[in-house]
Parts: sequence; structure tokens; C-alpha cells
Amino acid sequence: MELVPLRQEFAPQMHAGGPNDAEVRKLTGTHATFTLEDYEAYIERTLNDPNRYTRAVTEDGKFLGEVVLTINPHNRSAGMRIFLQDGFGKGYGTAAIKHVLDHAFGERDLHRVDLEVYEFNERAIHVYKKLGFREEGRLRDALLWEGEFYDAIVMSILSTDSI
Repeated sequence: MELVPLRQEFAPQMHAGGPNDAEVRKLTGTHATFTLEDYEAYIERTLNDPNRYTRAVTEDGKFLGEVVLTINPHNRSAGMRIFLQDGFGKGYGTAAIKHVLDHAFGERDLHRVDLEVYEFNERAIHVYKKLGFREEGRLRDALLWEGEFYDAIVMSILSTDSI
């Protein structure tokens, strides 16, 4: 597994298996589907945003997912998100999150990284807790999916937390 900067060449692979995949859409709470052009534009925006740190999760050059920090330099904080469309159960998500936390706290001198995860995503919640994220609260009924409401769990980790 390698973490590399997001590149335009990944757009077709993102389109083939990202939030256009039903399971990935539910895990990320994404109701929309996206065109190849949408992915190309997203990559271009990401590459030109100094307050974004995005790494593609790859294996043998194949795009498996991405991990993203959206940085608020004024508050020394960032929102984090990750999605994998392949490579589940191999520790790739854990390694990718460790990498961005090292970047956030070491390279960028941030103090806080937070995220939201839906209550049914037990695999992700387990990984976040293992890496030191703490639950801060819930956004009740934040996601309506196929007629059922789900809570979003807000979690964070601080540079001063012991991992």
C-alpha cells in the first residue's frame, strides 16, 4: 500500500468505484452520484487548495480510496474524512489515518482533527477509537437513508492526547 498525492489519472478509477458504489454511498452518506468530469474537477480543486491535504490510497498503482484533511489554519484544526472502495480489512485505512495525523500534528502543527461517522459504520468507529479518537457527541437523525434515520457520531483527537 502506498499513499500518494491525488492525481488526475485516478479519476476514472474513482468514477468506477467511489461514491457511485451503493455501499460506499451509504457509509459516506452520499446521496448523489458523480460523473467522470465531476471527479476531474474535484481533483483539480483539491490540488489547488492550500488548506487541503489529500492522499490517494493505492496498491500497485491502483486507486483504492483517499484520506483528506480540510485544514482551518486559524483554529489549528482540521476535519478528516476517509473512504476506501477496495482493500478492506488489510490495515490500509489505519495506515492512511496514521499518516494524516502525523502530517496534521507534526508538519502542520495542528491541535485538533475531527470527523463524523455514521452509527452503523462499526468497522470505522473501531479504527478511530484504536487510533485515539474520542467520541464528543451525536448529531441525532443526521442521515436519512432508505427511509431510516441514523445518528452521526462526532469524534476528535487532539495533539495533546496520548495515543
